[in-house]
Amino acid sequence: MATNTSHPVRSARRCIIRSAVAKFAFVTAVAIATSLALALLGALNASPELAHATTPKGTQAVSGQAFGYPIKPFNEEHPVRANFGDPRMQFQGPPTLKTLLHGNGSFSFHQGVDISAPNGTAVYPVVDGTVTVVSHEWVRVTSGDRAFEYWHIRPLVRSGDHVNADQTVLGHIMKPAGHVHLTEYENGHVVNPLLPGRLTPYHDSTRPTVRSISLRRTDAGQDLFPTFVRGRVEIVTDAYDMPTMAVQGEWHGLPTTPALISWRIQKVTGRVVVPERIAVDYRTAVPTNSAFWRVYARGTYQNMCVFGKHYNYMQRGTYLFKLATKFDTRSLRDGVYDLLVTATDVRGNSDSQSLRFTVHNRHGWSG
Repeated sequence: MATNTSHPVRSARRCIIRSAVAKFAFVTAVAIATSLALALLGALNASPELAHATTPKGTQAVSGQAFGYPIKPFNEEHPVRANFGDPRMQFQGPPTLKTLLHGNGSFSFHQGVDISAPNGTAVYPVVDGTVTVVSHEWVRVTSGDRAFEYWHIRPLVRSGDHVNADQTVLGHIMKPAGHVHLTEYENGHVVNPLLPGRLTPYHDSTRPTVRSISLRRTDAGQDLFPTFVRGRVEIVTDAYDMPTMAVQGEWHGLPTTPALISWRIQKVTGRVVVPERIAVDYRTAVPTNSAFWRVYARGTYQNMCVFGKHYNYMQRGTYLFKLATKFDTRSLRDGVYDLLVTATDVRGNSDSQSLRFTVHNRHGWSG
C-alpha cells in the first residue's frame, strides 16, 4: 500500500477505494469480479476472502508439493502480513461501539495469505499450469487437482494461456495494495499455504499471545465478574499472533490470527474436569463464511477495519474468539476453577493463559 506521509487522509481515502473494498466481495467459483467504482458506497466486489462455496467446515487433507514465492527472489522468504483465517470485515454503520457489537456488514474468513511487496512488483506462478480465470485484478492458474489465485495484480495473461513457474509474469501488483494475495486450492477446497511442505522457505519463530479471557451472558454482553458465575455462559478469548518477518509500511506491527485455539477447565489443584477442546483450527482449512459469528465473538474487528465510509487507517485489529457459546456451569460443582486457553501457530509455537473463576449455582449469594 503506497503512502503519502504528508497527506494521511488522502492516503486513507485511496485505501478505501481500492484495498479495503476489494477485500469484501462475493465471487462464485467461476465468476469474474466486477467494478471497483462503487467502493465508497459499500459495493462488495471480487474478494479473495469470500469462500467459493466449496470450503467445508471440517479440515481437508493436505498433500500438495512445496512451492516458492510468487515474487522474486522465489527461494527467499518474504514477509507475510495476513494469515489464513484472519477476519475480513466491513461494517455498514459508523465507527461506534453499537456498530461494533450489533452492526451488519460483510464478514468472512481470509482465504489465503498476503505476501508483502512493493507496488509494481512482478508476480509469477508458483507452479506450472493453465490460466483458467482472469479478472481485472486477479488470476487463477490450475494445475491438475491444484489451483492458485493471485490477487491485487494487473494481469498480463489471458484465459487458456500455459504459464511456467518462476518464468511467466502473470501481472504486477497494483497501487495501493502493497502485497499479493495467494490462495491455494486442493480438489476445489482452500488449504493453508503456510503448512510445512507448502510455501517454502517459511519460518515462524514468534509465539501467539492470549491477551485475555472473559465470560459473557450473551455474545454482545458485558464481561461477567469471574468470582461469581452461574448458569450458561459464553467463553471468549482475545488472542493474536505477529508476523515473524517485519512488514514495512502501514501494516508494520499489525497482528494476525493464531492457527489453533484450544481450552480446558481444571480444579485449582490441577485436576482436569473439562478435557481439552479445540475451538478454532485454521491449520488446514477454514469454515464457511456463514459460520463467521460462530467462530469470532462480537467486538472483533480487523486491521484497518472499514465502518461505513470511515477507514481505520493504520489501526490494529482485535480478534475475539468464541470458545463456547452456552457452556453450562451447572455441569460443574460449585467451587473455584481455572480456565486455561492455549493459542498455537502452524509451526507449533504457543502461549497459554488462565482465568480463575468461581461457580456458584446454589440458591443464595453466600458460600
